[in-house]
Amino acid sequence: MDKIFSRNSFRYPLLAIVILLAISWVYFFQGGNSSIFLLLATIFGIYMAMNIGANDVANNMGPAVGSKALTLFGAIIIAAIFEAGGALIAGGDVVQTIKGGIINPDSIDSPQIFVSIMMASLLGASLWINIATFFKAPVSATHSIVGGLVGAGVTAYGVGVVEWWQIGQIAASWVISPVMGWVIAALFMLSIRQTIFQKDERWEAAKRWVPIYVGIMVWIFATYLALKGLKQIVHINTELAVFGGAIMATLIYVPLSIYLDKKQAVFKNGKKFINNLFNVPLIFAVALLSFAHGANDVANAIGPLAAINDVIKSGELRIDNVGIPGWVMFVGAIGIAVGLLAFGGRLIKTVGNEITKLNQTRAYSVALSAAITVLIASHFGLPVSSTHIAIGGVFGIGLMREYLKKMHGKDKDYIEKSMIRNIALAWIITLPISALISSIMYYVIMKLG
Repeated sequence: MDKIFSRNSFRYPLLAIVILLAISWVYFFQGGNSSIFLLLATIFGIYMAMNIGANDVANNMGPAVGSKALTLFGAIIIAAIFEAGGALIAGGDVVQTIKGGIINPDSIDSPQIFVSIMMASLLGASLWINIATFFKAPVSATHSIVGGLVGAGVTAYGVGVVEWWQIGQIAASWVISPVMGWVIAALFMLSIRQTIFQKDERWEAAKRWVPIYVGIMVWIFATYLALKGLKQIVHINTELAVFGGAIMATLIYVPLSIYLDKKQAVFKNGKKFINNLFNVPLIFAVALLSFAHGANDVANAIGPLAAINDVIKSGELRIDNVGIPGWVMFVGAIGIAVGLLAFGGRLIKTVGNEITKLNQTRAYSVALSAAITVLIASHFGLPVSSTHIAIGGVFGIGLMREYLKKMHGKDKDYIEKSMIRNIALAWIITLPISALISSIMYYVIMKLG
């Protein structure tokens, strides 16, 4: 079944159907004299969403596929459902990429120029992510759209239009995000190794510690979902989210402990068998990560489409109170699902198999590090990228494995060093390259307009 996702005969008819649906939607339901501009923006928005599905989503699913907790087919289906569900059920209601201060709204004086900036940003960011996906480099969709806004904005109004301190914070996340993910994932892997796999009686240790690790995962992810994934549905303060997460963790810990104790005669002492105990928690973890990603990052990526829609419909610049219409969230959700179904397998395989070898406990460590890092960063107001965190976690696992083996006199590579170099380079050039492409697209759009 997994082979279906590598067949071009499957991909392109699917893409054609989605574009035709977009044309039908705008023509029949949006209407108006300016519908051609909205149609183009919608197609660009779908293209952006599909690229997110093909690239950004792989960071959540890659470790689970690499560890064989999920098949590629299963991962793509789960991610498509939960990413789209997160976007539609709990999607953001403000255009964060614009309201967040990348471009100074006071400098923009023309609705037409504003629409051109947004369209160029969408197209430039999408093209860069497409290129990165072709070269199997996981990059940040949010950083790409920010780069697009900078490039198009500077081309339109000069360097003074950009809030450069905000760009400096984003650049800082190139270091903050992967290092935090790296350290937390490596520490969890080391902890599991010391408390379970280094013990003579692994099963006895697993009975004691697996419920604790699963409980920690439930606690963190319940808190993460309450604060990040559901924030547009219901407001939950940090204290209540942490307390509710602790209750959920207890409700899972107690029956799991009882279950493992009663099933002692059935279970084995081998590493593979104990790793399999993390399969179900890992599947739930990546599903929740996908839901939260859909709820947060999708709105950021298709924010320019919402802004274009608002300007075309109202004829005014209302940057500070632009909402995400339901149909725009629908476009983002469908686009992500299509991009994931058609092209997501490429990056999922890269993250899961080509950086370092992952089993279930290592993948668990990566997933948990992603959630913990986002929560810590949000609390302290640090700018982080979910893409950089997840990849940093995978790097951390590989380098920790190498370090542990070298301590025992075994000089063996457990991570592809060339992958670290290539991915880091892709991260560094994301802002300038997406800015450059968007600048060119802005010039073309204004000439054609």
